[in-house]
Amino acid sequence: MGVSTTSPEEGIAVITVDFPPVNALPVQGWYDVAAAVRAAGSDPGVRCVVLTATGRGFNAGADIKEMQRTEGYTALVGTNRGCYEAFAAVYDCEVPVVATVQGFCVGGGIGLVGNADSIVASDDATFGLPELDRGALGAATHLARLVPQHLMRTLYYTSRTVTADELHRHGSVWRVVPRERLHAAAMELAREIAAKDGLLIRLAKASINGIEPVDVRRSYRFEQGFTFEANLSGISDRYREAFVSSRASRPSRSSDPSDPSTSSEPPKSSKSSKSSKSSKSSKSSKGGSC
Repeated sequence: MGVSTTSPEEGIAVITVDFPPVNALPVQGWYDVAAAVRAAGSDPGVRCVVLTATGRGFNAGADIKEMQRTEGYTALVGTNRGCYEAFAAVYDCEVPVVATVQGFCVGGGIGLVGNADSIVASDDATFGLPELDRGALGAATHLARLVPQHLMRTLYYTSRTVTADELHRHGSVWRVVPRERLHAAAMELAREIAAKDGLLIRLAKASINGIEPVDVRRSYRFEQGFTFEANLSGISDRYREAFVSSRASRPSRSSDPSDPSTSSEPPKSSKSSKSSKSSKSSKSSKGGSC
């Protein structure tokens, strides 16, 4: 459990996030992701980083239960800073970062993939921000990097999710493959990137970041100020307590400690229609926030 780094092939570092049951990260988890990404990017032998996660979903956001059981604002501030560091580390990584997404990607997960250079997703992947349903704000900066402006606003206000196929149509997901092909597809892309000259790929990453129209670090930090304001008003506590209580009141579906009823479980989104018509986005009813 935690964050680990492997080097399966020359020039490629694979960072794996493993926080069962649903990869809702505690404060330290965000800092660990940031440290791993920075370390991999600064390694002169690495030319591409693959960011992946174990289990049913890529990321369920922040660990809401950690916030609720911690007195004062320590966990909230820690989560804000940890998310900021993790998202910035992905964006500032000296080499391209390929995010590998399966299942759910909500809350803080959007911050990670939104700042990645490329996204490869499984055909069951869904993406969204349930922040308003959790009494939080944030990561609109990163959602805006995945979908057009008006769609981003609608998704944000409604807490709906979109599928990997829909994001592929918008051009923000590179490939959508069956889950069993996800790792192989990500490695194919990483291998192609890692075949480039190490210095040139670093210069390319720095130059592309330099022409960004929006400073993602400052933009996200601005959003976080409103998250803290919502907490000071007391409204965030009410939403988080309601969320935790609703999870606790549900009967356990099994004795397995990985049963998602014990943590912040993100939504099960319906798959897109195979027809030519765009599918409706599904309402997000669960999940962490960041």
